[in-house]
Amino acid sequence: MSTATLQPAVLVLEDGRTFRGQSYGATGTTLGEAVFNTGMTGYQETLTDPSYARQIVVQTAPHIGNTGVNQVDNESRKIWVAGYVVRDAARRPSNFRSEGSLNDMLQAQGIVGIQGVDTRALTRHLRDRGAMKAGIFSGEAAQRAEADLLEEVRNQPAMAGARLAEEVSADASYVVVPSDHGWEGEPIFKIAALDLGIKGMTPQRFAERGVEVHVLPANSTLADIEAINPDGVFMSNGPGDPGTADAQVELLRDVLRKDLPFFGICFGNQILGRALGYGTYKLKFGHRGINQPVMDHTTGKVEITAQNHGFAVDAPVGEPTTAPLAEFGRVQVSHTSLNDNVVEGLKCLDIPAFSVQYHPEAAAGPHDAAYLFDRFVDTMRAHHTATNVSGQQEDKN
Repeated sequence: MSTATLQPAVLVLEDGRTFRGQSYGATGTTLGEAVFNTGMTGYQETLTDPSYARQIVVQTAPHIGNTGVNQVDNESRKIWVAGYVVRDAARRPSNFRSEGSLNDMLQAQGIVGIQGVDTRALTRHLRDRGAMKAGIFSGEAAQRAEADLLEEVRNQPAMAGARLAEEVSADASYVVVPSDHGWEGEPIFKIAALDLGIKGMTPQRFAERGVEVHVLPANSTLADIEAINPDGVFMSNGPGDPGTADAQVELLRDVLRKDLPFFGICFGNQILGRALGYGTYKLKFGHRGINQPVMDHTTGKVEITAQNHGFAVDAPVGEPTTAPLAEFGRVQVSHTSLNDNVVEGLKCLDIPAFSVQYHPEAAAGPHDAAYLFDRFVDTMRAHHTATNVSGQQEDKN
């Protein structure tokens, strides 16, 4: 990346603070919510994670782009971040898997970024003041009066109240089969996975375990799910405010009433919380990175997890309690954050449903939470066995 091609750029935050640097990726203007990601690796997976839609991502790791980019590490069909902020952008990639430079990928997809920023100071500011509206302006746009830029930043829509899952979801359903991912023999189960911003590695993790995954668009109905005749239902991660997901909440309530096993991650965890009658709220600066410590209260073990969320479920931590919607029985918070005690998982005790707030598919990230896919397989197996026994008893009667 030649320094001769760099143009001036400025990051403007809604509280009036500015950070100047040079253009990175495409040149122009972009608006979004400024958030920081603490991952030391996995920048390509971060960029292509649909959960980052309409967000300007600040990388706390200082050196970005050094391993280049490749097709395999994409987690979806394109880059979803609204903008990208880095300190030291690599001048050239160096990795045996590299198929191109990150700068070229950003340019090709029109992603406006900024480099040369003191990301440590910026991260400390966002940690203290909270995630906030922001804008990156480069090239001619960076020459405009700061007062005008600040007004444009402040006039953009807030993340609270944003309904984004339908914007990032697949337009049509598709199937991920186990035989494409190393599984030998027939599938052991079939699930319906609601795509609220799903990452490509998630259905792969199921397929590796012999589960056939039917991925459905975010606006799918109970009839769409029942047409698959699934053994279980999954709801994925995704962007936006879970308070706007009324359709998905009602869909999940119908799924739970059908006694179908359910597993949700991230946005799916928030939807389960709402379906049970709990509220959700916006975190000050969220959890984003691949080094987030979580306590699994079922096993007493600590997991290092990959996370990307700005909202959380408001549920009581401790002993099991009856869900606010009592028809769903008892619920227990199964996981909590060791940084701030935020709810990181829910477990229903009277129906086959559980969820976590983080990303167990580990792309990129640690593999501590991979057991959750096995736990869902076990849940479906136990439910299948119990249903068969119950059916046999009814036949005898």
